[in-house]
Amino acid sequence: MLRLKNLREDHDLLQKEIADYLNISQVTYSYYESGKRMIPFELLIKLAEYYHTSVDYILGRTNQKEPYPKAVDKVEI
Repeated sequence: MLRLKNLREDHDLLQKEIADYLNISQVTYSYYESGKRMIPFELLIKLAEYYHTSVDYILGRTNQKEPYPKAVDKVEI
């Protein structure tokens, strides 16, 4: 997952710092970053929120780095 590494390095962070944020070991995070393990969707969401981007961007499904707009609950009048 090259984008995970790029996002982390763009923010001058170590794997250990991101692993601590996710409450996982640095080794586990390194497996996610290298693509040796699939990252759980809960952690993908957490990373997307942390980096202010979308899960699709992290997964390489889009080149748009900005996060999608959040859905707003409709208020009935």
